[in-house]
Amino acid sequence: MESFTLNNGVVIPALGLGVFQTPPDETIAAVTSALQAGYRHIDTAAAYANEREVGTGIAASGVDRDEVFIETKVWISDYGYDETLHSFDKSAGKLGVDQIDLLILHQALPGAFDKTIGAYKALEKLLADGKVRAIGVSNFMVEHLATLLAQTNVVPAVNQIEAHPYFQQRDVEAFGVEHGILTQAWSPIGGITSYRESAKRSFDEPVILALGEKYGKSAAQVMLRWHIQEGRQVIPKSVRPDRIAENFDVFDFELSADEISRIDALEQGMTMVPDELDFDAFGIEVPEA
Repeated sequence: MESFTLNNGVVIPALGLGVFQTPPDETIAAVTSALQAGYRHIDTAAAYANEREVGTGIAASGVDRDEVFIETKVWISDYGYDETLHSFDKSAGKLGVDQIDLLILHQALPGAFDKTIGAYKALEKLLADGKVRAIGVSNFMVEHLATLLAQTNVVPAVNQIEAHPYFQQRDVEAFGVEHGILTQAWSPIGGITSYRESAKRSFDEPVILALGEKYGKSAAQVMLRWHIQEGRQVIPKSVRPDRIAENFDVFDFELSADEISRIDALEQGMTMVPDELDFDAFGIEVPEA
């Protein structure tokens, strides 16, 4: 297992299991399978409604808690200083832990950025109190990051964003590199491209398939290796034990600089996420633990 060192010295595995859109009744088995396959990082969120099952899966895996890096996210309905402090209690209670390894804000809230700042300052308090080991953000663009840095004291350890060969967000990643913010890639193997009406999917990309044939790896494995070699942490998701194990099997080969450049050249600006999201339209309220 390879790893990255965050800007505060905390070490995070290079690859973890994501559980976005994983139904609660499938989450326990997915988490258990992942940990037994060698994963040591699980990424969840309050808004996913499966934190409790993540905690149960960790407990059921037989892997010691101190060997598992747990990451979760504060949802926008809990933004604001006091609300975010309480959101930690809700998440920690569901996960069954006293300390969360990485706690991040799920989205920027452009229409009420003062609440976003208040939420982040609460994360800073939780970090200072030792309740979390690292803090960060998700889905923050450059303008959001710049505003956050100007009004807070702790540089985010990570920014979790959509990133795959067809949508690389190089401006956001470059800003992160400049300020010591690790990019975490959600949808790292381009699963989101499968939602498009067009038949264009990263899994079917000839360049990626050719590299897979060369190394005896799947398209997903090639994409994950590309991310890791370029310095991005990845959180592929699956509920199938065979796919979970396959996604983890990416540490025994290395792409050449030319091969990485060929994948870099696949950028198409392809995303399913609108430029402006009406976050309130989601209507998610996070229940108590």
